[in-house]
Amino acid sequence: MSTALINSLTYYLSEHPYIVGFRWSNSQSWGSTWSFLFTSISLYIAVSSSLHILLSAVLRRNRSVPLGHIPEIHSLLMSILSATIFAGILLSAAAEIRDTRWLWRRSKTATPLQWLLCFPLGTRPSGRVFFWSYAFYLTRFLHMFRTIFAVLRRRRLAVSQLFCNSVMAFTSFLWLEFSQSYQILAILSTTLVYSVVYGYRFWTGFGLPGSAFPSFVVNCQLVLVGCNLVSHAGVLTMHLFKGGCNGIGAWGLNSVLNGAILLLFLNFYVRMHSPMRRRINNTSPELDLQANVTLKN
Repeated sequence: MSTALINSLTYYLSEHPYIVGFRWSNSQSWGSTWSFLFTSISLYIAVSSSLHILLSAVLRRNRSVPLGHIPEIHSLLMSILSATIFAGILLSAAAEIRDTRWLWRRSKTATPLQWLLCFPLGTRPSGRVFFWSYAFYLTRFLHMFRTIFAVLRRRRLAVSQLFCNSVMAFTSFLWLEFSQSYQILAILSTTLVYSVVYGYRFWTGFGLPGSAFPSFVVNCQLVLVGCNLVSHAGVLTMHLFKGGCNGIGAWGLNSVLNGAILLLFLNFYVRMHSPMRRRINNTSPELDLQANVTLKN
């Protein structure tokens, strides 16, 4: 029974004809145009800002809009989607390594880790791993609803929150548009943490006991930042000494954007652990998962 279940999951997550035959293109992939990307980001900023201004003018100070358990249901959905994408891209990467390893001799790629860090030049956005990269890109727009929840619940809207969510969608788009290297490891690490953190938010949202660690979400982000800084060095080394990595220009642009967000995260982390901040009762971090963008490069 367990073997049949595993085989069935493997088929539907990595061997289904639609997944194997996926191709990122304007005609076949919804949301794959530059106009859609910029329109969506502009609409997100406009709606969030307008809602914030409207509620600030209409509602009394510190009064929130009741949302019931909608944010918790959203967290559960994001946790399930993240876990599914994690499993899907993990199985798909293993399948791609199995099926294409014989081609690596042409690109100086010797090990699976080198392939995960550095796609060979000429890689096109098609096949298993790019299907799950596309799924991850679409979930960035679902993640934006957390901004709406924050405005409705606390009537707070930070520019850094808008910037971070916009960058998350933009960089995910670049991964697909330019077949950018390193995206598999980035998606694996991000979805692993998202599944845990969103599950944690769903758990605590219903009043169930939380972690014994006071800053669970931020600590998860910090671990991700450290891991991805190390991986950056690997990508750059592969590009310089192994004949080049595909999509390195997009990787460079992402690195600049994520460097700015890394500074926002470090500033937030330092302020959160300052002596004055320690006197305040433990609350949910305002930046939510925004600092997680530091691994989109």
